[in-house]
Amino acid sequence: MELFNLKDTGQRVSFSEALQKGLGSNQGLFFPAQIPKFDDIDALLELDLVTRSSTILGRIIGSEISQQDMADIVSTAFSFEAPLVAVDDNIFCLELFHGPTLAFKDFGGRFMAQCLAKIAGDRPITILTATSGDTGAAVAHAFHGLANIQVVILYPKGKISLLQEKMFATLGGNIRTVAIKGDFDHCQQLVKSAFDDAKVREDIHLNSANSINISRLLAQVCYYFEAFAQLPEDKRDNVVISIPSGNFGNLTAAMLAKTMGLPIKHFVAATNSNDTVPRFLKTGEWAPAPTVATMSNAMDVSQPNNWPRIEALFEFDYLDKDVLSGQAVDEDYTQLAMKQLAQVGYVSEPHAAVAYRALTKQLSEGQTGIFLGTAHPAKFKESVENVLGQPISLPPELAECAGKEILSVELDNDFDQLKDYLYRELNIQP
Repeated sequence: MELFNLKDTGQRVSFSEALQKGLGSNQGLFFPAQIPKFDDIDALLELDLVTRSSTILGRIIGSEISQQDMADIVSTAFSFEAPLVAVDDNIFCLELFHGPTLAFKDFGGRFMAQCLAKIAGDRPITILTATSGDTGAAVAHAFHGLANIQVVILYPKGKISLLQEKMFATLGGNIRTVAIKGDFDHCQQLVKSAFDDAKVREDIHLNSANSINISRLLAQVCYYFEAFAQLPEDKRDNVVISIPSGNFGNLTAAMLAKTMGLPIKHFVAATNSNDTVPRFLKTGEWAPAPTVATMSNAMDVSQPNNWPRIEALFEFDYLDKDVLSGQAVDEDYTQLAMKQLAQVGYVSEPHAAVAYRALTKQLSEGQTGIFLGTAHPAKFKESVENVLGQPISLPPELAECAGKEILSVELDNDFDQLKDYLYRELNIQP
């Protein structure tokens, strides 16, 4: 597989190099030089999740990973289901929260960890990543205990739910967590600054596990095929997918799936009040506003990292711009959507509720709608209970960590402080 840097098209790398670099020069994202297309989608949809995903990923990545190794990687990474649950006659929720950290990012995090362990071998690696909620847990659990890999996770202090924080900030070992005094965009910029510092990058052997890493993005492509595989055949022709969007990795993966031949009719980029993209799609003006805190905190992102990849899909004529529309959903309508879903017997957390509300605003007669359930409702126990007025029990994965001590350190939004911390914690001489 060959990829190129969207900010420096002369920089060409293999999948292995992109996996280990994370970002290209000038903080550029890697993008596939070629995107394969599957001709017989129906036959692909007949396969089980692991076999189908191994086929898709093997075709994309090519000979760098043998088909047997790919099958082993995928069977280890995708060891849980992604059920498509009917909410009404023509609307379904793709539940992506049945992995070990109860969030969709288990797919990408575990696939990346297995690929990196296979490719890097004995070479030391430091994963530096930022999280607005669920990435932290998925990455921490995927890499916890892996030899020669250190993980440092930045997150905005006080701006994620306590249970989200407990799932990754209590592990210890090779997992280090840092609460940054700022918002997620500040955390994200600190990660970019570290990658932009050649000495830091080389000294610490930096890699990132955010959705900017191509391995995570490719893994996410697979569950859109799984959604279609579970749809009745007579509902596959006119499908609209609404995706709760923060960093826009999930939407990028969905659009890659369409590029590969999956017959998705339309995409809705569903955001909360951090509505940079919906405004851009309406006005053509890219004007990020200051990030505001919402109950759907994993989407509290004003400058989404993956947006350049979506623009590339348009620019290189893989997709027409009219396949995408945006829809912002404020706090009041988020709560209303949670209540509406509860009335039909479906308990949802805020992110899925945003996607559901956006879908119902844009779905036309005769269309089938799918919205993504990206996290287990219990990860937002307090918010869900407050909105719905009913208790939610904790699944074992959350109950186990709820009483553990948070091991994080706190730092200012200051790159020099972060750099000193990294050198000190990893015992590296500056």
